[in-house]
Amino acid sequence: MTFDPTTAAARGFTRCHSCGRVETAAARHCPVCESPLHLRKPASLERTVAFTLGAGLLYFPANLLPVLRIESSIKGEQVNTILSGVIQFWQDGDYPVALIIFTASVVIPLIKVLAIVALCFAVRSGRSPAAMTRLYRMTEYIGRWSMVDVFVVAILVGVVQLGSVLRIEPGGGAFAFAGVVVLTMLAAHSFDPRLIWDAAAANGRTHRVDSNAETLGARSADTSASHA
Repeated sequence: MTFDPTTAAARGFTRCHSCGRVETAAARHCPVCESPLHLRKPASLERTVAFTLGAGLLYFPANLLPVLRIESSIKGEQVNTILSGVIQFWQDGDYPVALIIFTASVVIPLIKVLAIVALCFAVRSGRSPAAMTRLYRMTEYIGRWSMVDVFVVAILVGVVQLGSVLRIEPGGGAFAFAGVVVLTMLAAHSFDPRLIWDAAAANGRTHRVDSNAETLGARSADTSASHA
């Protein structure tokens, strides 16, 4: 593995993920908390690809299978998918609810899967490491908003149980959607963004990033001097 010569990893130092202590990787275990030490997350790319493939496979049944199964003594049995629920809310005039569910249940999981795929390709190519790092941070940030639909199903199942009048049960789509959420969270957690910079260093791209930063810094200094 090729490390940027300006990094601590190139000198054999690593940071403990539990207590934050900086120690040599040769120690193998942190002397403070005894957690395993490693320069990079073990099998990070392999585990990330496996979790992402699983999430991608579950994404389609999550949107096509029923999320809610409603049994009513008045209207009989009704089956709703995520998309049909969004359409129903929209037709009823509940536009904010429809937009929230569509964004959290359809758009965000798809964006997160595509973003993780792009990050995995960046580990191979080493292109645009700074942009890919920002993409990784954004992926982690938006991940927490993809649980909205699961919460809605849980609330409906737990609260709206009216005996013989109305009964609501989660369908297979809810479990598939929960699987998508969990797998994308695991994929983002297992991914090591430092691998992007390692690939950039192997391809000689980090020097371009440093030279661009120096150029921008010089321009900023020249601008400040001219204003002074």
